[in-house]
Amino acid sequence: MIIKPNIKCILLAAACTCSFVVKAQNKPKFRDEKLPVNTRVNALISELTLPEKASLMGYRSAEVPRLSIPAYNWWNESLHGVARAGEATVFPQAIAMAATFNDDLVNEIAGAISTEARAKYNLSIAQNRRLMYMGLTFWSPNINIFRDPRWGRGQETYGEDPFLTGTIGSAYIKGMQGNDPAHLKTSATAKHFAVHSGPEAQRDYFDAKVDEKDLRETYLYAFHKLVDAGVESVMTAYNRVNGVPTSTNKKLITQILRGEWGFKGHVVTDCGALDDIYLTHKVLPDKVSVAAAAIKAGTNLDCSSIFQSDIVNAINKKLITEKEVNESLSQILRTQFKLGFYDDAKSSPYAGYGADSVHNDYHIALARKAALQSMVLLKNDKNILPLNKQDYSSIMVVGSSAASLDALVANYHGVSSRMVNFVEGITAAVGPATRVEYDLGSGNRDTTHFGGIWAAGNADVTVAVVGLTPVLEGEAGDAFLSESGGDKKTLSIPADNIAFLKELRKKVTKPIIAVVTSGSDVDIAEIAPYADAIILAWYPGEQGGNALADILFGKYSPSGHLPLTFYKSVNDLPAYDNYNMKGRTYRFFTGPVQYPFGFGMSYTSFKFDWKTQPQKSYSAKDSITVSVNVTNTGAMDGDEVVQAYIKYPQGERMPLKELKGFKRVTVTKGGQQTATIKIQVSDLQKWDLKANKWKLYPGTYTLNIGNNSADERLTATFTIK
Repeated sequence: MIIKPNIKCILLAAACTCSFVVKAQNKPKFRDEKLPVNTRVNALISELTLPEKASLMGYRSAEVPRLSIPAYNWWNESLHGVARAGEATVFPQAIAMAATFNDDLVNEIAGAISTEARAKYNLSIAQNRRLMYMGLTFWSPNINIFRDPRWGRGQETYGEDPFLTGTIGSAYIKGMQGNDPAHLKTSATAKHFAVHSGPEAQRDYFDAKVDEKDLRETYLYAFHKLVDAGVESVMTAYNRVNGVPTSTNKKLITQILRGEWGFKGHVVTDCGALDDIYLTHKVLPDKVSVAAAAIKAGTNLDCSSIFQSDIVNAINKKLITEKEVNESLSQILRTQFKLGFYDDAKSSPYAGYGADSVHNDYHIALARKAALQSMVLLKNDKNILPLNKQDYSSIMVVGSSAASLDALVANYHGVSSRMVNFVEGITAAVGPATRVEYDLGSGNRDTTHFGGIWAAGNADVTVAVVGLTPVLEGEAGDAFLSESGGDKKTLSIPADNIAFLKELRKKVTKPIIAVVTSGSDVDIAEIAPYADAIILAWYPGEQGGNALADILFGKYSPSGHLPLTFYKSVNDLPAYDNYNMKGRTYRFFTGPVQYPFGFGMSYTSFKFDWKTQPQKSYSAKDSITVSVNVTNTGAMDGDEVVQAYIKYPQGERMPLKELKGFKRVTVTKGGQQTATIKIQVSDLQKWDLKANKWKLYPGTYTLNIGNNSADERLTATFTIK
């Protein structure tokens, strides 16, 4: 039987096939997900007009309707959680995360942050909301060196040490960017490049003068580590470095960042930094010349409007070429392609993230864990802590930070509906059979009138939560109660807090536990006589109250360690605007201190013994591997942070010692764990000023193992040939 073809079906099939072919042919090459990223980037650039190219190079990237490219706002923050974008988990401030000395934990936190970021992005894009702070390009972490405790933004950093900063920062950016080789989960940014740590009030016109040795060994070290770790973006700073604004600094961007380190990502300016170049630094005459200079130096994205308004003008004036603009634009487009902006949304490995990925129980528990590991026990007279709940039927919680939301969330923060302040955490921990009272105690800089003292006299124990908040230290403009543009003039906590604690001690004979909130070094000696125990809580995030209660009542032994030196006075330090490292940080400060870098007490005790000591000698290509047995000799389980410091042979401006490895271990009471630390010999190079290059100095080195920079519990020497 012969079946005659159905002419109508054939014609319909042919029409459908033709339609499909036409659609496939009409699909722009830059939207073909099968092509390499660079091919797609070049294809998109070839489709754009010059004005369209310029319109994409500002942080408020414009829509290109004819290519179906929506508007995008590049500005997002994630310092310790998705910030300024509604509900998100609020983790401890960056300085507190550094106090954990736990890079694995920071990596896990960053993974949680990027999960929430992807979920919030998916949800907002589904409603066609393309808002600031709701995108995927995050301008964190801040890896500037906290060289001077007066800097208000030091709380945003990982402390004073280049190695700790580089290690914690690398863990953070890997968690943010994910481990998919073909896709970025989010884009992270190392900022502020470079030599940027105050004075905050002068940042828009300040010139940081520094020689090559301090530049390389201190201020650029962590940036290099994050570039090696694959950070997608680097943000330039507001200040000049040795006379040249960072956003037009060819030495920093072209020579070092891209040339020496091989950075392949994009460079973004701090917000308004290009305007500063002609308005406050006054090193170039106008916006057009600034736009050209920034492009030529290697800056790709402008957090202002100068690129968008004046790139075309710069080309017309023959200050730059369209080819240079294409090369610059390609860097930021490459980031967008890696984020999947030009792909079918359903093909993203992160397409399934939704509301249940934001501020869930796992992330809340992680915030509590981070707060627990960050808090530092500074004093514990007669082992008053931990408190046995059964021994205390009444508790007074007082102090200006006891119920403060600001003292939990720090700056660059998100918000949530489940934040737990210190009063709430303590109340929940002891239950309804214990009497808990709260009073603000002091405030408004009044040093004579106080509350809660009579009630404290009637309680079995008083917990006084005092210290700083982000309105007293922070970024210029945000810390609106700071007397020096966001910075601190002294190390003192507010005078009313000190006076209150003095009065409290006069009237209260039972135990007083002082809890200090701060993002920086504060003068603990001013309050130490009035408290039986002192805990530094930092700005601990949304679970700060629960974490403090866990520590107070012995559910967890404190294990945080200071990521910065606590000096006796700012009078011991060089001038604030002096960027030379001489006399700064544990690496170069020779005087007595209140607490050394790395310090932190515990409720238990630990014994260190060598398991594997270093070899007798090493060469440049070797690595040094040592193992330390850590035995818990106390009465409860606890964490210890084993820290490895190197002392160098005699040489020009060698540091006194330097952290070059650390390992956090959890040890049960009576138990033992082994901490293994690996140090690359190449990481012991120092900058030779005469030869203007890195040099591995031959000679005898000393390795010290302890639990802070002043603790030399185990010592071994080795030589480098």
